[in-house]
Amino acid sequence: MITLRPAEPTDAEAVASLLTEVDRYYGATVEEPLAERLPLIRSALFDTQPSAYALLAWEEDHLVGLAAYSFLWPAAGVSRSVYLKELYVSESSRKQGVGHLLMSELCRLARENGCDRVEWTADSNNPIALSFYATLGVPPDSAKLFYRLAGDAMAQMADSVSLPGARS
Repeated sequence: MITLRPAEPTDAEAVASLLTEVDRYYGATVEEPLAERLPLIRSALFDTQPSAYALLAWEEDHLVGLAAYSFLWPAAGVSRSVYLKELYVSESSRKQGVGHLLMSELCRLARENGCDRVEWTADSNNPIALSFYATLGVPPDSAKLFYRLAGDAMAQMADSVSLPGARS
């Protein structure tokens, strides 16, 4: 039986382990040591002002899935939305309804928190995710484009303009 609940501080190691599986799924060949991952997870999810939230799917005492999300504002007009950053179900638990449970609960949480939509992106070269989202009956929104600044390009942008009188 699958149970869903929000992540708690005592879940950090289980979340780190599942996120290692996520990294491998996306092609990572090097794993960060647990000692480096745990502080980052605890900071992101459990600081006084968390930058993210995680809904966890458990099968008994084994973490089998997660939906990592944030609240965004503004969405349409001045409303809020939930942005799903990562939806992942362990390979051994796929096609058992865990993803659907997580999405349904995420939509319920969005509604409870005054959000009028849930949004996410999917890699175009991820057939498993694309197939899953198709089963939800949600078509991709071709009106939006996704942009990303990272690494050196992000640093270059950060250093490209300085405002007069602005403090660094």
